[in-house]
Amino acid sequence: MAITAALVKELREKTGAGMMDCKKALSATDGDMDKAIDFLREKGLGKAAKKADRLASEGLVNVFVDPSLKMATVSEINAETDFVAKNEGFINLTKETTAHIQATNVESTEELMKTTINGTVFEEYFATKVATIGENLVVRRFATLKAGANGIVNGYVHSNGRVGVLIAASCDSEKTAAAAGEFIRNLCMHAAAMKPSFLSYTELDPEFVEKETIGIKADIEKENEELARLKKPLKRMPLFVSRVQLTDAVLENAKKEMQAELKAQGKPEQIWDKIIPGQIERFIADNTQLDQQYTLLSQFYVMDDKKTIAQVVEEKAKELGGKIELVGYVRFELGEGLEKKACDFASEVAEQLK
Repeated sequence: MAITAALVKELREKTGAGMMDCKKALSATDGDMDKAIDFLREKGLGKAAKKADRLASEGLVNVFVDPSLKMATVSEINAETDFVAKNEGFINLTKETTAHIQATNVESTEELMKTTINGTVFEEYFATKVATIGENLVVRRFATLKAGANGIVNGYVHSNGRVGVLIAASCDSEKTAAAAGEFIRNLCMHAAAMKPSFLSYTELDPEFVEKETIGIKADIEKENEELARLKKPLKRMPLFVSRVQLTDAVLENAKKEMQAELKAQGKPEQIWDKIIPGQIERFIADNTQLDQQYTLLSQFYVMDDKKTIAQVVEEKAKELGGKIELVGYVRFELGEGLEKKACDFASEVAEQLK
């Protein structure tokens, strides 16, 4: 059968493969379109295997939020270069894959590869994309948050596709949940910018807290040495660095010290109750530096740096006449934890020619 330009064009449009590859596939299958597609798929699988040892550390983070705000998924799909990450085909692949992950309710990449998408086993579908795009691609990780009864989930992906965040909240009613959608998205935007690793201080490992306490105090001592040399005011050395360390006994002792100081200052005892709550808040803020760095609820809100996220959530709940509790948090940043190969340009070009 004669292989016409129209046939080559049709096969290229269906598969996205190169013109010469399409022509070879049609010649090898005597112009049979379906067989030519299978031929390219098999060839693509071979190409994908050859590319699999090349590190993929660029790519995109994508977020798909179900319109009901009851479920949201974030994924990270890696490519080798930033150039491919801007390719429309790759962008569409990340969107399709993230939506497919949510629709199939899978929890691991192994499960994902066995699913079916558009009538094709996902592993084959993805390998074909690798061959078409021309770089090693990897579904590195993904996570889905679901809302419980009277709950809500929202998400945010930064415009450069390098950071994605999901936050889930439990509310007292569907009315409160429905009204909190935009607020939860704003919190996701805060988390994208401020990079908290955990939702709450309760998730911090005690050994980590102990280690960081020593480190934070050592850093302040070093800073104070320089400030002293410059004859500038010294930074206050905290007694603690996390809310984990602020037991009831610690807070009660702090309160007694505040009362003693107010008494020494001659402040009337009847006004202490108006002064001490603010002093306790200041004491907690001064002694939770670790939480403010690593936990979302303890960070000061970017839209109002006088209030923590926990305080902002409480205020929003009162405004809506209900209750809101943050119960789930996921943040992906592109390439975090990956190490790029050190490779000189000449070697890289030679590798591409293999």
